[in-house]
Amino acid sequence: MTVREPKKRSDLRLKLGGAYFSAQRKLRWLSMRKHFARERSGEDLAYQAFSHHTPLMRKLKDVDMQLQRNKVTNLRLACARLDGLLLRPGETMSYWYLIGKPTAGKGYLPGMILRNGGYLAATGGGLCQLSNLIYWMTLHTPLTVVERHRHGYDVFPDANRTQPFGSGATCFYPYLDLMIRNDTQDTYQMRVRVGKTDLEGEWRVSAEPTERYAVVERNHEMRAQYWGGYIRHNELYRQTFDLQGKLLAETPVAVNDAVMMYSPYLEESKKEG
Repeated sequence: MTVREPKKRSDLRLKLGGAYFSAQRKLRWLSMRKHFARERSGEDLAYQAFSHHTPLMRKLKDVDMQLQRNKVTNLRLACARLDGLLLRPGETMSYWYLIGKPTAGKGYLPGMILRNGGYLAATGGGLCQLSNLIYWMTLHTPLTVVERHRHGYDVFPDANRTQPFGSGATCFYPYLDLMIRNDTQDTYQMRVRVGKTDLEGEWRVSAEPTERYAVVERNHEMRAQYWGGYIRHNELYRQTFDLQGKLLAETPVAVNDAVMMYSPYLEESKKEG
C-alpha cells in the first residue's frame, strides 16, 4: 500500500478545524445524552469480565520525566470521574462526556500530547493512557466500540511493548472521543484506578461470562514510501472462544497505517553497535 506524504497544517488551520469539530461533537452529545451512562457504584458487580494494567512511568527519548509525573496526577483526576461507572443494556459510555474538559482549574497539569508527528506539553496531557487501557479491555468483552480513533504517526520505537501496535485509542477533548455501547442483556461496570506503579482497570459484569476473547495481529510490516518515509502497517482481529477453548468467531478490529517518525532499523543498529 502507498500512503501520501503527510502535510503539516498551520496553527490557524488546526485551530479552525478544532472549533468546527468541537461544535459537531457537542451537537452529537446533545442528541445522544438520553442514552449515555452516568450512574456509578462503589460496590463491585459479581464477576470480572477482563482486567489489565499498564506502567505509569515510561522513559521516552528527549521527554522530560516531569511530564510523566504530571500525567499520573491527570490520570487520578480522570479515574475519579469514571471509576464505578455502570453501563446498562442499551447505554453508551462517552469518555469525554464523563470526564469533561481537563483544565488547570480542575487540577490538571501539563502532560505530554502527540501532535503533527511530534509531542508537546499541554494541560491534561497523558490521558490517552487511560483511553488506551479502556479500549484494550473492551476488546476482551462483548461490548461494542462505537467510536475509536488511532494515531496517524508512530512517534516512539517500541519499548517493552506487550500489546500489538495500533491497539490503543487516542483522545483529544472534545472531538476525538471513545464511545462504548452495551448491546448485551447484562450490566457492565468499569473500575479504573492509579496504583503504585501501574494504571489498573477492569470490566466487571452482572452475569458470569460464557466466552473469552483474544486480540491477534497479522501482516505487520514497515513499508518504504515513494516520498522517502516509512509506514508501519498491521491488522488486528478479535477471536471469540468458549470456556473450553474452542474458537467460535474471528472478526476484524482495525487496519493501522501510521507514519514512522524514527528509523525502522533503529533497534537493529543498536544491536550491531
